Amino acid sequence: MKQMTLGAAALSLIACGAFAETTVASCNRTVTFDTPPERAISNDVNLTEMMLVLGLTDRMVGYTGINGWNKLDADMRSGVGELPELSERYPSKEVLVGANADFYFAGWNYGMKVGGEVTPETLEPFGIKVYELTESCTHIMQKGKASIDDMYVDLMNLGKIFDVEDKAASLINGYKAELDSFTDNLKTGEPLRVFVYDSGEDAPFTAGLYAMPTALIEAAGGVNVMNGFEKSWGTVTWEEVVEQNPEMIVIINYGSVTAEQKRDFLLSNPAFADLDAVKNDRFVTLEYVEATPGPRNIKAIKTLAEAFWAK
Repeated sequence: MKQMTLGAAALSLIACGAFAETTVASCNRTVTFDTPPERAISNDVNLTEMMLVLGLTDRMVGYTGINGWNKLDADMRSGVGELPELSERYPSKEVLVGANADFYFAGWNYGMKVGGEVTPETLEPFGIKVYELTESCTHIMQKGKASIDDMYVDLMNLGKIFDVEDKAASLINGYKAELDSFTDNLKTGEPLRVFVYDSGEDAPFTAGLYAMPTALIEAAGGVNVMNGFEKSWGTVTWEEVVEQNPEMIVIINYGSVTAEQKRDFLLSNPAFADLDAVKNDRFVTLEYVEATPGPRNIKAIKTLAEAFWAK
């Protein structure tokens, strides 16, 4: 009789849509969840936006790492509502533990540093499970070059973790359809040579082979001239940029130096006068949240393509 009662209870749980244990790949680890997180924290504006589009604010206790570099736009402000920013830059372990978090969505150089005090290993004793941004896995393991699929993988894994797989699948299918419709009708020519200028005057900080702008540029019909730079984001020399002679420069807008100031620096420096992009005044700006993995990547591809192929 006891066995029949347990069976009935199990059937009841299934009928109510009880959460089944789920395991997801996170860089070179797997993470198993017995129940969906209830006190999640996300780091950085793009990762936080992934949580927002999945409708997960009621499962969050806050976010970190935004206003130290970026400012929330109106859409983001309304999305996060009354959630507190627990740290303007990378959070300390004490911040995450103090918030009684049970989940941290971050990445390497997106809220965690290799060998730093906040890592999956250091948070595990406090019951805080970590899911790592796929693009950032290149910092700790071998990985292929950046792809728009990296963003889709993260959305789907978050969907599994928080038991909103249908919502995640619907979003991904919508993004794919929107992008396919746009690129199918995009008239391009020979791939445009493109340089990504993030920051730096003495030496430029840029996007390499493993950073999301490489995937965005390729989807828009261009090629990142720093494809040979086998890093995610990093510093190169101006001599390398001059040698590659980009036809278009993508400026990443964030922080205290504006996109216009970065453009003025490039236009006014005699060392860059012979670059095709400078001679022809061919610049396009992406916001940080568009250039890093997240829901605004589709809009970023459209922005780039329109600038690349404007008549």
